[in-house]
Amino acid sequence: MSKSERLQELADAGVSIWLDDLDRDRITSGGLQRLIDDDSVSGVTTNPAIFNKAIGGDAGAYAAQLSELAARGVSRGEAVRALTTADVRDACDIMRPVWESTDGVDGRVSIEVDPRFAHKTAETIAEAKALWWMVDRPNALIKIPGIAEGLPAITEVLGNGISVNVTLIFSPKAYIKVMDAWLSGLELAKANGHDLSRIQSVASFFVSRVDSEVDKRLEAIGSPEATDLLGTAAIANARLAYAEFEKVMASDRWKALEAAGAMPQRPLWASTGVKDPRFNDTRYVVDLVTEGVVNTMPEATMMAVADHGEIVGDTIKPYIGEAEQVFIDIAAVGVDMDDVYSVLETEGVDKFIEAWEELLGTIEQALKSHATAAS
Repeated sequence: MSKSERLQELADAGVSIWLDDLDRDRITSGGLQRLIDDDSVSGVTTNPAIFNKAIGGDAGAYAAQLSELAARGVSRGEAVRALTTADVRDACDIMRPVWESTDGVDGRVSIEVDPRFAHKTAETIAEAKALWWMVDRPNALIKIPGIAEGLPAITEVLGNGISVNVTLIFSPKAYIKVMDAWLSGLELAKANGHDLSRIQSVASFFVSRVDSEVDKRLEAIGSPEATDLLGTAAIANARLAYAEFEKVMASDRWKALEAAGAMPQRPLWASTGVKDPRFNDTRYVVDLVTEGVVNTMPEATMMAVADHGEIVGDTIKPYIGEAEQVFIDIAAVGVDMDDVYSVLETEGVDKFIEAWEELLGTIEQALKSHATAAS
């Protein structure tokens, strides 16, 4: 089986394949288009770390724009937004035919609000509106953290007719709150007169980081019962989240919005690169397959699936009961999952802020270099 055939098989199983990466060379060289044509890629996600790697690692691709920004004497913050929204806008244009052919379901490109606003609702709302205006493409998605302060922002931004990718979701309990905020946003959008069929949302549920944190605790416990559970938490966690999604899809509240033209907020499996070499490098893809979900992957994970991933049908719905038992067993050996989720959420915000600060530093140095060269 060829690479493209394996990925096509995944797409045929109902999973939308999104690339968790973006850089200007990929846009201008035709690399992104080739992934669409050859590997069934139907969307793109970005984050500050991705942009820092792109801009810091390929200064030549950004040189002309950086030179212009330096000549204008813009701040590093303004430069970051000019550079990143340009890439997202161009990627949206490349993805536009996918967006059109899927009636707005796929062909989406995400860009994240400034993570330093994660605990500031009003600032997050203002940033989301500004990004939507700057990218100015109907197939963009604005990423907002699904933490407590982000929930009212999600509702307000969706209520303004802006499509949203809710990020940094780790627990099924948090996911329930995210779906409530999403439904409230659609209800507000309807009241505000927006066409619900034009508003898309995904809920980015982080996978691999759950195993990293739980397995560390299981190894510290060290009992045979604990070590038998290594590598089981993340996939079970995602499956239980999907069970909550199904409950919402069966609710009268959702059905009323669906009748008004709304699209589901699909679960998106994020953080799908396998960090522990003891485990199969495709597990966070092939073990989370069902109709109507998104899996966003680094290219290395995508190519691993293309090379040797085994797509065996639905690997979520038949295993909900098994996932429930995994969490009973994890609790029995002494792992506090509420604490796990709290740690992961805090670390997740901190990591995004750290990456953002690094991106600002990269841009600041680049602006100084171009200003010096021009003087």
